Amino acid sequence: MENGVSDNGVCSSESVNGGQDVWSSKESDSLSADHFVVMVNGIMGSSTDWRYAAEQFVKRLPDKVFVHCSERNVSKLTLDGVDVMGDRLAEEILEVIQRKPNLRKISFVAHSVGGLVARYAIGKLYRPPETEQLEAPSTNGQPQESFGTIGGLEPVNFVTVATPHLGSRGNKQVPFLFGLTAIEKIASLIIHWILRRTGEHLFMTDDDGGKPPLVQRMIEDQGEYYFMSALKSFKRRVVYSNVDYDHFVGWRTSSIRRINELPKWEDAVNEKYPHIVYEERCKGTDSENIEPTSAEVSYPDRLEEELVTGLSRLSWEKVDVSFHKSRQRLAAHSIIQVKDHTAHIEGADVIDHIIDHFQT
Repeated sequence: MENGVSDNGVCSSESVNGGQDVWSSKESDSLSADHFVVMVNGIMGSSTDWRYAAEQFVKRLPDKVFVHCSERNVSKLTLDGVDVMGDRLAEEILEVIQRKPNLRKISFVAHSVGGLVARYAIGKLYRPPETEQLEAPSTNGQPQESFGTIGGLEPVNFVTVATPHLGSRGNKQVPFLFGLTAIEKIASLIIHWILRRTGEHLFMTDDDGGKPPLVQRMIEDQGEYYFMSALKSFKRRVVYSNVDYDHFVGWRTSSIRRINELPKWEDAVNEKYPHIVYEERCKGTDSENIEPTSAEVSYPDRLEEELVTGLSRLSWEKVDVSFHKSRQRLAAHSIIQVKDHTAHIEGADVIDHIIDHFQT
């Protein structure tokens, strides 16, 4: 699909901001859609990585969603660091909102490191609720809770797909390193030569003037960046994770779990979603009741525990995926988002699952 209408009746155009907008070919549907869906690609990716998913969204929800596939962070630009990419994405989102005044809600669907970039961007775009909103009583006489806005819009769904929320430094968090401690240590020392600043952020070797690693800082509000308040503001937070054959992002880091929390899974029995092998809803936990990690535990393990604990303060929907029977299973990291219409189409049921559970 180039600029214009594709075979399935979905319209796309390159926006003035360099990104790609996708909407129903029916003009009335485009004008009535008030739910802004931002799709964010992963490392060395492009806006076309989410093309299949974007088309399915507007085909299934033509009068509800306006989809924008970000293109501010593509190819080598994805090596500039999570913070630089997050600032670019935030600026791009504000520009789209400015030219689409009918938008009222906002959701994110992000792949791989794009999930961290989206978390950074929403931290910048978040605005706390006004004091008068907090104090306004609801119809039942109880105070009405308000969680603020993202770019002035109501936050609804925050969905990540194969995102390394706990970074890539821990044991087996990058499966292609084979879980060998020596290789993992070497990788953390040289990754900046390959993935530059983004690699430092993923392996949490960045310093930034004596500050803790960025991924660690993103589990708290930091000055003008409301990282956790922004995440909390969404009605739903969802993580889709590959349980196996994802050579770039391990199961623990993408599903925000400790190793003893990884569930036992079996082949799916739901014919509609043949690759969804486990689902659970996790309530937010009180981190104050969790015992601190022993000082004898290695630094990477202590850091990982801090990240799990911090992110687990919020509720999450966790959806586990497996392509172990697929001929293309070694490409699970790409199949889970259907990066290529033909080669990765086995992941279509994951996209269906995202759309079927999407709150509009």
